[in-house]
Amino acid sequence: MTTPGVKPALNRRLLPMAALVAGAAIAVAGCAGAPARGEFAASRADVLWLNRISYGVNSQTLTDYERRGRAGFLDSQLSGRDAPLPPEIASQVNLLDVVHADAAQLLAATNAEYKRINQLPDGPEKEQARKTLNDRGNAFAYEAARRDVLRAIYSPAQLQEQLVWFWLNHFNVAQSKGGIRWLIGDYEERAIRPHVLGRFRDLLMATLTHPAMLQYLDNAQNAVNHVNENYARELMELHTLGVAAGYTQGDVQNLARILTGVGINAGGPPPKLQPARQSLYRRDGAFEFNPARHDFAAKVLLGHVIRGQGFAEVEEAVDILVHDPACAQFIAHKLAVYFVADDPPPALVARMAATFSRTDGDIAAVLRVMFAAPEFSASLGGKFKDPMHFVVSAMRLAYDSRPILNTHPLIGWLNALAEPLYGHQTPDGYALTEAGWASSGQMSRRFEIARAIAAPNAGLFEPEDGSIATGAGFPQLSSPVYFAALEPMLSERTKNALAAATSQQEWNTLLLSSPEFNYR
Repeated sequence: MTTPGVKPALNRRLLPMAALVAGAAIAVAGCAGAPARGEFAASRADVLWLNRISYGVNSQTLTDYERRGRAGFLDSQLSGRDAPLPPEIASQVNLLDVVHADAAQLLAATNAEYKRINQLPDGPEKEQARKTLNDRGNAFAYEAARRDVLRAIYSPAQLQEQLVWFWLNHFNVAQSKGGIRWLIGDYEERAIRPHVLGRFRDLLMATLTHPAMLQYLDNAQNAVNHVNENYARELMELHTLGVAAGYTQGDVQNLARILTGVGINAGGPPPKLQPARQSLYRRDGAFEFNPARHDFAAKVLLGHVIRGQGFAEVEEAVDILVHDPACAQFIAHKLAVYFVADDPPPALVARMAATFSRTDGDIAAVLRVMFAAPEFSASLGGKFKDPMHFVVSAMRLAYDSRPILNTHPLIGWLNALAEPLYGHQTPDGYALTEAGWASSGQMSRRFEIARAIAAPNAGLFEPEDGSIATGAGFPQLSSPVYFAALEPMLSERTKNALAAATSQQEWNTLLLSSPEFNYR
């Protein structure tokens, strides 16, 4: 017997590794017995559905689902409202500098410090000053990642958290370029998070006017007579239309001309402009539209003539892109790849695209059509977890709602699995399909991380401020949530491997390495 949707090849790849651990383990007396099975009444179909809507069920998710029912639970997840974090997690998040920083002021201060350092004479003092500033930037980016994973694990708004990751990946920027490490937390918080269930146009405009995107894809250097096409190309190919949409190199060039002057002003004075152009100047934080750097000649984009109007040309171009049928198809298909199948049914994608067009890009409406589709129900249990899904779902099962104190191990596990937050160097983002994450090397690393999560000494309860650690003990994966959410899905082969475990850690490791746990 195999789990529906689980490919036999991966069953063969996962279970032999689990069996090796079972065969090599030293018997440990007093293995933990199974606790009471609990009161959860969710059916197998309910759990499969929840595992797709969420990052993986925990007791809070199951309780909320049983209280609201499926329709009420889905309504709450699609509402787009931030749900309060548990108080212990909220207090951790609120202590982070990234939560309270002003991105424009931070970027201005950082640029000024780099300028000061560059003026120092070469030598140890200059090297140390540069290292100190770079370390501070890395720590700032780490805080953004810490906030992200804590929300993913503990937020009741599980669909929203998945979509934050999805859209961050879609509008990818890499923290390693320039000063983006200082901006990445603000980019996630202000450009992505408020719009993940809103209108796609608003999301696109928020990323287009954020300094992180403008720096990452070089539009800050895009000016009349010095045109840089990088952002224009990715805006069409990766963000809106897709590579096969039929646009031309001329369209890319004209879009780049439309985007001239869209850039960054990190704390400097406004430019000196001719009186006729002063009213066209725009600035919001570190974002700036400088008319003196803009090409005001007429352009043609996808057959539409766009007259020289300044930033209004950008807004007109965005309207053209998001209302193109290719954009509806491209976004619908990508959402379906993430939530339904690596090769989603064309009829489902067509219905989602039609909803995108009919609702002016309402992301929640598109998702509602997808979640109600029979094709979605038929796919449940058959979508391989990418590393973020694997790590977060393992934490939700292993520790349920217990607050962890240290996210360094989590960030390390994502790095080891080649999916670090904000770490993809190229603008295409991480793979959304099984082929990107199911190689033998990937599965070996996943197995080692499962063993670390299954142990009592993973470092998750060692406070990051250096204070005394709290006792963790073995995570109790054989919990009421396990009996409700996982045990009914297990094949006989997986059950036999678990029965052969000779220690709590080994049992935990085998469960997290099982094919059933690695699919959603």
